[in-house]
Amino acid sequence: MPKLAASVAWMFQEAPLLERFALAASAGFEAVEVQVPYAEPAQAIADRVRDAGLRVVLINTPDAVAAIPGEERAFQAGMTRALEYASTLGCEQVHCMAGRSAGPAAEAAFIANLRWAADAAESQGVRINLEPLNTTDNPGYFLTSSTQAAAIIEAVGRDNMRLQFDCYHMQIMQGRLSETIRQQLDLIGHIQIGGVPGRHEPDAAQEINYPYLLGHIDALGFDGWVGCEYRPRAGSMDGLEWARPYGVAAPVATRTGAAQKGTSA
Repeated sequence: MPKLAASVAWMFQEAPLLERFALAASAGFEAVEVQVPYAEPAQAIADRVRDAGLRVVLINTPDAVAAIPGEERAFQAGMTRALEYASTLGCEQVHCMAGRSAGPAAEAAFIANLRWAADAAESQGVRINLEPLNTTDNPGYFLTSSTQAAAIIEAVGRDNMRLQFDCYHMQIMQGRLSETIRQQLDLIGHIQIGGVPGRHEPDAAQEINYPYLLGHIDALGFDGWVGCEYRPRAGSMDGLEWARPYGVAAPVATRTGAAQKGTSA
């Protein structure tokens, strides 16, 4: 069965960040992504995560500058901060954001920065992930396809680098999700899901057949986490029916209580 992690950057926005972990746990999640943790002290987040019985499986770098020539010092400062948060949170994956740029100089800067990041992360057992984004939502972004990401990973030449395959972005950019995931399975360290169009729940009201795709991912033997990185149409708890077959979705009584807690915050 796929292991689902809630993105508390996108879900449970009914409550402040530090209260979203309890909501995620009450919905049945065992793990969370915290893409942007930096507005709160790392230890405060770690305490709430521990109290909720969760684990943090992914954070982002604070700045999207890795592929921007001339921003090397800013990149290293941001990556150092990300690794400090990862250490406190017990998180083993950091998504290294490329930023908006293009051309050979951008690629060279990206590769050099990624080598520095991978070497810095290796000592604490952290993996660096690369996530291609779609150009509709992110015009001018450097990294836009899984093929490009695979070539960058090969050029960097570090063992602790993986592809972060976001099905929402890759459906928009290239399609053929099931075949691409099969072909690139050895490179993929983390998968994310969200509905197309709209980036809402990965349910029947959008174009990706997620029951098939999640079953396909499971059959391939993928043992990483699948991050639920989507914007709920209404309340986060009310939109979780799609996740019930995967061991997530609270009973109605629990759901109501959690919603009330979120409203009162």
